[in-house]
Amino acid sequence: MTAEPVQTRTRYDGETLATLTADATAIMARYPDPRSGLLPMLHLVQSVDGYVSRDGILFCAEMLGITAAEVSAVATFYTQYKRHPNGTYTVGVCTNTLCAVMGGDAIFDELSEHLGVGHDETTDDGAITLERVECNAACDYAPVVMVNWEFFDNQTPETATALADKLRLGEDVAPTRGAASVCSFKQMSRVLAGFSDGRADEDAGTGEPTLAGLRIARERGWTAPDAAAAAADRPGETITGEPGSSAERRPTTPADTQVGKDKKPGEDAK
Repeated sequence: MTAEPVQTRTRYDGETLATLTADATAIMARYPDPRSGLLPMLHLVQSVDGYVSRDGILFCAEMLGITAAEVSAVATFYTQYKRHPNGTYTVGVCTNTLCAVMGGDAIFDELSEHLGVGHDETTDDGAITLERVECNAACDYAPVVMVNWEFFDNQTPETATALADKLRLGEDVAPTRGAASVCSFKQMSRVLAGFSDGRADEDAGTGEPTLAGLRIARERGWTAPDAAAAAADRPGETITGEPGSSAERRPTTPADTQVGKDKKPGEDAK
């Protein structure tokens, strides 16, 4: 008996569509509401197309039973979803406060001039997409450059441009921390979709700069203050979660209980 062909508006070939469908089905099975799988599913289509393509949006919509407009609304909100072809490597330079003052701005400017591209632009050879990124929670290693979300710590304009040159030449590069090597943007997108690449145990563990504060605290016998004791030293303040705090507040005013502008007539206020 011949299986019925899959009805789709996408232009994926049969083999690609079958693989995507199997992977998307596995993603949807993780959640009580399959629609919750949209975020990893968008990473999944990026792992095939290299960005969130028209076909990727239609595929997600068809799998989840929602409109293409609803998928597009999510895909255009988060910066990790690309709406145009991405390079093999996303080189992200942190230019948030600490990295910026430690040299992040200078690194980005040097890379931009060296590569001939600006923010969210890709080199002519398709190797690198350059980005300014927000804090990567690695301030103890500032300034930080990331390649497909792998850490390259304590960078300078010189080391960053040398790194970019190696990537464009196809040479292997090793992150400062984390995995032993850098994978491609498509491979990284599949990991973000929730499919293991078998490299989770390659990280050597937390580095000394991250643990410095903990080490000093232990040497000096410092401990976190007890919340109740701290509150006793500040009469009039309320501990979060205790009676009288905002967490325990009951709706009492018209603004709490009346239908808001975002509610349709007849809807309960929430």
